[in-house]
Amino acid sequence: MSKTWFITGTSSGLGRELTEKRLACGDRVAATLRKTGALDDLRARYGDRLWVAQLDVTDTRAIHRVFDQVVARWGRIEVVVSNAGYAVFGAGEEASDDQIRHQIDTNLIGSIQIIRAALPHLRRQGGGRILQISSEGGQTAYPNFSLYHATKWGIEGFVEAVAQEVAPFNIEFTLVEPGPAKTGFGGALIVPTPMAEYDATPAGDMRRALAAEAFPILGDPAKMVREIMACVEISPAPRRLTLGSQAYEHLHAALTQRLAALEAQKAIALSTDSD
Repeated sequence: MSKTWFITGTSSGLGRELTEKRLACGDRVAATLRKTGALDDLRARYGDRLWVAQLDVTDTRAIHRVFDQVVARWGRIEVVVSNAGYAVFGAGEEASDDQIRHQIDTNLIGSIQIIRAALPHLRRQGGGRILQISSEGGQTAYPNFSLYHATKWGIEGFVEAVAQEVAPFNIEFTLVEPGPAKTGFGGALIVPTPMAEYDATPAGDMRRALAAEAFPILGDPAKMVREIMACVEISPAPRRLTLGSQAYEHLHAALTQRLAALEAQKAIALSTDSD
């Protein structure tokens, strides 16, 4: 049976790949993006099975309006994919106030509002799936990505809590955590003016490594989308979906270190209970 998908951030990367694959499988897709012309080729190929809307996820009223339009058109939405986002690349002190605000408004508040707008519709229809595109950076952290990490760690906490709240309504969540992939993500980084004080720090090292294209990028977007689509058919929904060998290795190392640090502090933690 065909499904209706609602996908944000569909102009490129995983969002575009997922939109194209679901249409090819016979599903209907409500695709949102900031420049609607990016999907003209798919509209010509798939006709009215693709519905495209211009949407800036920092506009909460527009988010609700678009959801209402999709439900009015097709009656229901089985799968919501919150994918829109980008990264500010610079030391935390280097970013401007406007850059900080827009990063949080887009990646964190925008994702929260997509989920909040979806919930009433999914509740009324008896359930559905929400896939939040996070990152390995939702559980790990690297110099120069502090603001990006703040949004991804933040949305993971939000999803962990809301998933418990809406489980009685048969609404399930999956946090998708890709590692580095050939999606053009790096080319869309917002780079604040560098500060000389950070040149000889890990932030400066990261900046030079990125400029030299010294990072291996092993993730295949098509294979990642294959697994994203497959996870929708798994019941119960996996809370997290790790994609890419780099993501697995980085997350395994980070979680192992964190658990070891927790165990080392066990006696301290237990000693601080009330007598």
